[in-house]
Amino acid sequence: MAKAKRRRAEVFLNIPYDKKFERLFIAYVAGLTALGLVPRATLEIPDSSRRLDKILGIIRRCKYSVHDLSRVELDRHKPRTPRFNMPFELGLTVAAAARKSWYVFEAVDHRLEKSLNDLNGTDPKIHSGTVEGVLSGLCDSFVREVRRPTMSQMMKIYRSLRRQQVEILKQAGANSLYRPRAFRDICVAASALASKIVI
Repeated sequence: MAKAKRRRAEVFLNIPYDKKFERLFIAYVAGLTALGLVPRATLEIPDSSRRLDKILGIIRRCKYSVHDLSRVELDRHKPRTPRFNMPFELGLTVAAAARKSWYVFEAVDHRLEKSLNDLNGTDPKIHSGTVEGVLSGLCDSFVREVRRPTMSQMMKIYRSLRRQQVEILKQAGANSLYRPRAFRDICVAASALASKIVI
């Protein structure tokens, strides 16, 4: 009798959805997929009805979660406000997922101590706004026994996804990676690349 295929663990990816963050977004998808994990995000929610319930549903289904809190500055458009979605979704995760593992990423060292001091004692992964920093932080967070990709392998997946980005958007009929179909397509492309590159 054939062995049942083991289901890959899912990771709730809580990141800012903006153009400047695209490089790091692709890095998160590339790194998580290389590690044999399945990225999930609120991008999968097609409409706004019962949105909070749907976000909680995704959080509860995921074994892990990654929260990038690097966008704490005020936006440029009036009224100038900080972005609360990422800390809010981290709070939902902490409250809803007592036995699950969650990781915090930041761009600037020691800023989390000031912006969200309730998390003092939690060591964020500092990526310094770089792709290499994100991938390195993921490697430190998810020390795997089976899938142990090298930085070189993860960078290879990342670069290939960046080259495919325009075609992925075109095929999805989207002008942003932060659309449900584009997100799913980039995850599928990353998974195909990882299966060839990571042994």
